[in-house]
Amino acid sequence: MLKQKTLKDSFSLSGKGLHTGLDLTVTFNPAPDNHGYKIQRIDLEGEPTIDAVADNVTETTRGTVLSKNGVKVSTIEHGMAALYALGIDNCLIQVNGPEFPILDGSAQYYVQEIERVGTVEQSAVKDFYIIKSKIEFRDEETGSSIIVLPDENFSLNVLVSYDSMIIPNQFATLEDMNKFKDEVAASRTFVFVREIEPLLAAGLIKGGDLDNAIVIYERKMSQESYDKLADIMGVPHMDANQLGYINHKPLVWANECARHKLLDVIGDLALIGKPIKGRIIATRPGHTINNKFARQMRKEIRLHEIQAPTYDCNREPVMDVNRIRELLPHRYPFQLVDKVIEIGANYIIGVKNVTGNEPFFQGHFPQEPVMPGVLQVEAMAQTGGLLVLNSVDEPERYSTYFMKIDGVKFRQKVVPGDTLVFRVELLAPIRRGISTMKGYAFVGEKVVCEAEFMAQIVKNK
Repeated sequence: MLKQKTLKDSFSLSGKGLHTGLDLTVTFNPAPDNHGYKIQRIDLEGEPTIDAVADNVTETTRGTVLSKNGVKVSTIEHGMAALYALGIDNCLIQVNGPEFPILDGSAQYYVQEIERVGTVEQSAVKDFYIIKSKIEFRDEETGSSIIVLPDENFSLNVLVSYDSMIIPNQFATLEDMNKFKDEVAASRTFVFVREIEPLLAAGLIKGGDLDNAIVIYERKMSQESYDKLADIMGVPHMDANQLGYINHKPLVWANECARHKLLDVIGDLALIGKPIKGRIIATRPGHTINNKFARQMRKEIRLHEIQAPTYDCNREPVMDVNRIRELLPHRYPFQLVDKVIEIGANYIIGVKNVTGNEPFFQGHFPQEPVMPGVLQVEAMAQTGGLLVLNSVDEPERYSTYFMKIDGVKFRQKVVPGDTLVFRVELLAPIRRGISTMKGYAFVGEKVVCEAEFMAQIVKNK
């Protein structure tokens, strides 16, 4: 299984803030397992820290703003996109002001620094949220939508559409996060000339210029108004009849604007709090709908905090019933694991098909057959026993005896026709033949039973 990652060392980037115009420095630091992304305002008394999660987003006008207890930090999305796309799970970010520096308006400098300092694999397992069915969020007023579909990896399709002759429609795709550096990271933020005065009036983009944004002139205005805006932007006067891009350097790609929107989607969805496996299809995305979708995903994750393993009945099992008989002493009617479909260094996934012919249904209960909870726990324990036996040489010469079972919960009855899927994992390494495990039993996507075990493995044959 993939492990969590953090930075091997710290790095800093300095520049002016897009909206404040302040000189700012942001520092990205290594962080421990399960830390997630946290942002610390080191310029304020007490150096308060904000969890970088969607629930703490309070503003989405021309950027993503986190706020908690009156402490704000904005324009975080480019840095967050770089962390997420490069697979970093844990990072403490320190900034000496109310926003990240805008740099050149892209994520490429973050990517370069991450690659320069390197990353390190941690002990904790990377906790993906796997998309198993379509999830959709729509904004009928704006026509924006974000859909996520099941996929083996994280990938994105983004469509932007503007009332503009210069970029009426653009499309961008990223199939592999390993290509983020070459296909997306250098795409710069953009703004329309017609938006500049309203944004300035709102107290925004004080640090904006042609070094950190693509400016698009696509609606003719009077030469006088155009000259006035040129003075505000600090650029030479230009012909008001000439529509197009206003840049110091040419576009990196013809669809650079769509690629930057894709970058923003990644940065905003990094605030979900877990990496996801699924395909994102975003139509006319923006920070507002990105954040609403990220919040919806966080609710979805809370509802399915423990995800059921994926069970493909066509896949060849890792252990069939005959191999299980060689390892476990249990026989009919007490062998309660039919097959093992996956096994790792610290976890195992087993399957039990519950049929109407089970002998225990004769007394529990003939008119309303329900699988006894104690047998669900026994089946889970047998699965855990197979995990422990898998850790030793000559497993046929060992037996596993359970010493303690704690925290048992039954959430839903199990009946004939159900397929129980067990996931059992070690809570700590096996020491002196003693192991502690946590197990879950699922029917479909629902947890029906859970328990913690302590077991002893003994060489007795």
